[in-house]
Amino acid sequence: MITQTAIDTLRKTEIGARGLFIDGAQTEATSGATLPVTSPIDGRPLASIADGTAADIDRAVQSARKAFEKGSWSRSAPAFRKKVLTRLAELIEKHADELAVLGVRDNGTEIGMAYKAEPLSAAGTIRYYAEAIDKVYGEIAPTADNVLGLIHKEPLGVVGVIVPWNFPLMIGAWKIAPALAAGNCVVVKPPEIASLTLLRLAELASEAGLPAGVLNVVTGRGAVTGEALGLHMDVDAIAFTGSGPVGRRLLEYSARSNLKRVFLELGGKSPNIVFADAPDLKQAAVVSANGIFRNSGQVCVAGSRLLVQASVYDRFMDELLSATTRLKVGDPLDLTSDVGAVSSAEQLDKNLGFVARATEEGARLVTGGDRILTETGGSYMAPTIFENVTQDMQLAREEVFGPVLGVMRFENEEEAVRLANSTVYGLASAVWTANLSTAHRMVRAINAGVVHVNTYGGADITVPLGGVKQSGFGRDKSLHALEKYLDLKTAWIAL
Repeated sequence: MITQTAIDTLRKTEIGARGLFIDGAQTEATSGATLPVTSPIDGRPLASIADGTAADIDRAVQSARKAFEKGSWSRSAPAFRKKVLTRLAELIEKHADELAVLGVRDNGTEIGMAYKAEPLSAAGTIRYYAEAIDKVYGEIAPTADNVLGLIHKEPLGVVGVIVPWNFPLMIGAWKIAPALAAGNCVVVKPPEIASLTLLRLAELASEAGLPAGVLNVVTGRGAVTGEALGLHMDVDAIAFTGSGPVGRRLLEYSARSNLKRVFLELGGKSPNIVFADAPDLKQAAVVSANGIFRNSGQVCVAGSRLLVQASVYDRFMDELLSATTRLKVGDPLDLTSDVGAVSSAEQLDKNLGFVARATEEGARLVTGGDRILTETGGSYMAPTIFENVTQDMQLAREEVFGPVLGVMRFENEEEAVRLANSTVYGLASAVWTANLSTAHRMVRAINAGVVHVNTYGGADITVPLGGVKQSGFGRDKSLHALEKYLDLKTAWIAL
């Protein structure tokens, strides 16, 4: 585990200007332009990144296509890809302290969570797919004796990966690892405000033995580099995690270009449902508080809608308020902080806008609702709880992506299901009950890709993550994620 001494040393490291990573080397943007990187910890300049252009995306895609056609990765033995990716996982673990602190300086996630969720999770994900790839078999079809039907599994080609700023290394690994394991070449477009760890990942991948051009990283503004990647005629698939409007745009880009496959994880408004017979209401309250407030609520599966059965509502709210007020918001590079910074001043303003709107619409503010620690110069917000929230309010319908929780009462199971399914999203959810039958009925009834029972979060790499409805389609994590990055080819052979 990382120590405070190591953190304090690494936080002083000068970063400077970072270029693009194309064809195995760092390079400037074609325009020579850069973007400033401001740390949400203190609002001070941290570094600069290259402001990539459409021409830079084209350079990266050409590099990836050239590497793919050369075959030194795409046609290499699975055992070779396994060896290189395993070495990459080892290098990430070796540099875990560096990567964790670098990421926190970039996006403000509290270090205790960042250390596990970013470098350690990414290393585990890469190792998982490295181990899996030499266990993927083709198929022989059941045919007549005079025919042999074979089903081959082949890499798609060039995969574009676009990831968000909340957990860029973890979410990036969910997409990059299976795509590489399957033999594809990848072009990554990181988030403008959290690019540093993915640039470092590309350097480590080169050190691990990944051939030049197999993994490229192009930083820049989404409206420029993201659009160019989505419209590029030589990109075979896009894997995206982010907002619904951008996801829709990527589908349009696919239609306007080469009909590339698009896999979308678009966030949610996840219901966390507490029944009166929850095994331990106090524990449920602690976990529920963490399920919305850790990483300042900047988690796609965050339990942002809390539904509590009326008969235990007052008792549960007391426990929830107690658990919330015990959370320490502060310097994310201090191991004693439970909650770090909001990722940017812009995101903080957006969060406060939701607070103002909820108040206007009649929700009752229980705690929080304001910016705090202004003297630091950073972007910090108090964990915020509203009750008396109704389904027609903005807070019940739209994703905040901040530390803002809306609470509703329900009387019975039928009402809980109705409220849970009353948004356009369907990513994650949770049910707290001691009744096994209730749990199974709720798992079936809730329209979500993930249903937690008597917990919130913690699902590991062995199970898929993805949503239904407007939370998108296509799954990250688990062996099922490999399917996105493999094509099926039939060989029908007359004997």
